[in-house]
Order: sequence, then C-alpha cells, then structure tokens
Amino acid sequence: MGPPSEPPAALVRCTRAHGQYHPGVPANATPLDSLIYARGLTKRFGSFTAVDGVDFDVAPGEAFGFLGPNGAGKTSTMRMIGTVSPVSAGTLTVFGLEPAHDGARIRSRLGVVPQADTLDRDLSVLENLLIYGRYFDLSWGEARRRAVELLEFVQLTERSNDQVEPLSGGMKRRLVIARALINEPSLLLLDEPTTGLDPQARHLVWDRLYRLKQRGVTLCLTTHYMDEAEQLCDRLVVMDKARIVAEGSPRQLIERYVTREVLELRFRRDEGETDDSAHLVGQLEGLAERFEQLPDRTLVYTSDGEATAAAAFERGLRPTGVLVRRGSLEDVFLRLTGRSLVE
Repeated sequence: MGPPSEPPAALVRCTRAHGQYHPGVPANATPLDSLIYARGLTKRFGSFTAVDGVDFDVAPGEAFGFLGPNGAGKTSTMRMIGTVSPVSAGTLTVFGLEPAHDGARIRSRLGVVPQADTLDRDLSVLENLLIYGRYFDLSWGEARRRAVELLEFVQLTERSNDQVEPLSGGMKRRLVIARALINEPSLLLLDEPTTGLDPQARHLVWDRLYRLKQRGVTLCLTTHYMDEAEQLCDRLVVMDKARIVAEGSPRQLIERYVTREVLELRFRRDEGETDDSAHLVGQLEGLAERFEQLPDRTLVYTSDGEATAAAAFERGLRPTGVLVRRGSLEDVFLRLTGRSLVE
C-alpha cells in the first residue's frame, strides 16, 4: 500500500465552495436549507410499498447514512434520490430541484457508486474513467487529466493500463468510486459500498471516503454494517420495513436506545438439547435493565458489565464465554426491531 494521497485538486476546488460545514440541518428545514429534502417520500411497486412516507434531510458536506437490513427500503430510497426511479408520493428535492422535472440537471451533479459492479471488462482501468468522463461531455484531455488524479487518489496508478477482470474486489470498488468522481460531483451516492470486501479492502475504501468527507464532499450511503456507519456517518436513519424507526448521530442513537455496556454470555448446549432460553433469562432477572436472547448468546444490557457478570456467577451460572463491551448500533437495531442487521 502506498502513502496516503489527498483528493484531486479539482475535486478540492469543487467541494470547498460549500464553505464551513456543521453537521445537521435546521429543525424546520426547507428545500433551500438541504442538499436532499424528503417529506412523506413513498415508493410503491404495484401493491407493494418499498418506502413508506419517510422524512429526512441531508445538509451540504454531511456524511449521511441509511442503516438497515436487506429489504428495508434503503436502495429504493437511493434510487429515487438518484432520479432513476420515480417518486410514487411525497416531496423530494435534490439541490433544490425536483427529480421529475430536473432529472438530467441533478444527475450531472451526482456521483453514483451502485451496489453491483458495473465496470466495463473490455476496457482498461484508465479507459473506464476516460469513457465515463465523456458521458459528461468532458474533452479527452480534461477526462485524462482528471482520471490520472483520481487513480492516484484511489491508489490504482500502477494498474492504469491493466484490464479490469484481474483486479481484486477492493481494487474494483475503488475504481468505481474514482469513476463516480470524474464529473466532480456535489453529492456522492454509495449503495452498500463495501459489501463482499475483506477487512483490509473495506478499511482502505473507508479511508478514501473519509478523505473525501474531510474535504467537504457530501456523502449519502446505505449500509447494513454497523461499524461502517459508525466510521463514516455524521448522522443516519435506521430503516426497517420501509419506514424510518430512528434518526441521529451514531453516538446519539447508542446513548438514546441502549445502556453504556453490554454483557455477552455464551452457554454450551449439547447436541439434541432443547432451547431453554426463557429459563436462562429468568435466572438473570433483576440483574440488568433488559435482555436479548440470540441463537448463540445472551445479551445483558447494563451500566456495569463486570459487576453484572460477577452477580451472574453468584447465582450459579457458568457461561462458557463472557464478554463486556460498549453498546453499539447493532444493539440499537435489536432494541428497535428485535432482529439483527445482517440478513
């Protein structure tokens, strides 16, 4: 891995125009206050409602996330923001423009990183950027200049003339991000940007996105990875069953919905033994504010995990594994929906 590189100069010039950014939008936001403004936003496919009357705002320079399980409505929301799927009901403006009437103007200012890999396998790494730049009416010279800068930014300069197919999954993802930046967008939409990547590749993608965020690029992303949301998002909404069930910064959501610490207890269950989770929770009753029984472990929500673990031992419980950790976004989601994020 080469030394960290800064975002391309042209991109920096573009994003600095936003000025100083302070997370969030006014409580009574209007379309003029927000880069993205949604009220009662709804998406239907026949009798099926994929997005059910959601309200949210995204401020210039903000990193905003949609967190939730598959099927929650995240991608449908992003497709409406990207003007590739019409709004069924409600209000949506992007850059103060309405997608139904100003789709082309909105798309010219967007960068899009789709969930699926859409790179052209018949072209080289550099050619993928050059051809994409031409879609935005860039001259060949300007497209090449920007492409060279962007390949340096995503650390793919040495692979410029290589074909796409042999690239690793992480390299392909970084190339898709570089391609999305070729038109110097005001808003970058990322749908599950690191799904399927190994931990090292995920962290490198996070680093590139964090550097864009530092320069004032507005990020709007979907994810079902809790650590990704905590790493990247200034603010997020939790979606479940087509609706928004919570909104705030990662820290605000954790403080609002879960305890400071979580005690994880694992108990051995021999093959053929029936599940006795209700009896187990009964033995823990009174030791903590709340319990969550998962297939492989029991979560005990408490302000002092070590003291609670000691109290459980005093009651004769002998878990095979004990872990005390901080409350997380996964705990928030379990509290709100009763199921884990990844499905």
